[in-house]
Amino acid sequence: MKPGLLLRLCALLTLSLSAGTSQAGIQVSGTRIIFPASDHEASIQVSNQGTEDIMIQSWVEAEPGHAQVEVPFAVTPSLARLSHRKQQTLRIFYHGKGLATDRESVVWLSIQEIPQVTDNSNSLQVAFRQRLKLFYRPSGLPGSADEAARQLKWQLLESGGSQVLLAVNDSAFHVSLAQVRIVIGQQQYTVESAMVAPRDSRKMNIKALPANSTGAAEVRWESINDYGALDKHSASLQF
Repeated sequence: MKPGLLLRLCALLTLSLSAGTSQAGIQVSGTRIIFPASDHEASIQVSNQGTEDIMIQSWVEAEPGHAQVEVPFAVTPSLARLSHRKQQTLRIFYHGKGLATDRESVVWLSIQEIPQVTDNSNSLQVAFRQRLKLFYRPSGLPGSADEAARQLKWQLLESGGSQVLLAVNDSAFHVSLAQVRIVIGQQQYTVESAMVAPRDSRKMNIKALPANSTGAAEVRWESINDYGALDKHSASLQF
């Protein structure tokens, strides 16, 4: 293809995409949902901050990386029209059975903005989706989510010729980690953070940690609490 023709085609594509790509208009009132078993339902607010009326579709699905089996939750309304600057309350119901009663369970709430039909043949319709963790919390669990985050146990392990950090969660609650670091003297090493399930453990890779590291160190972590805020913790660590 001639260079001049290729440039004209690229310019035309750029103009059509910039003119016709829709912008996400939905905003959600939280970053996570806590569903205590003692409550009959959980809810969250969705607002339309865009300039056009939109349709939103909502559903609950299994955690990514797990078998996508049918989950025992329902969302109402599952499909709704949302006018400019208007809000819609999504109500979430648990069917009453199917989840563990001795520990938290986590699923995901997906909220998708359905692209509007347009007569512009050059427009690009994009379906924007937001996903939030939904924690179902049975009644009578020992301890609390805050205690679970503070009481994580840490251990260094050899894996594939390098060291990894093991987080052990003995509690009945999930612990979501926003940031984890290992501090040795004046040096800090970032750890690939993750969520640690109840009564489970999680191995996390350490970035750029020297192979000959020895002695005392400190692990510092930030956990995400029920309100989406960060709580800071620290503990000693021995190489």
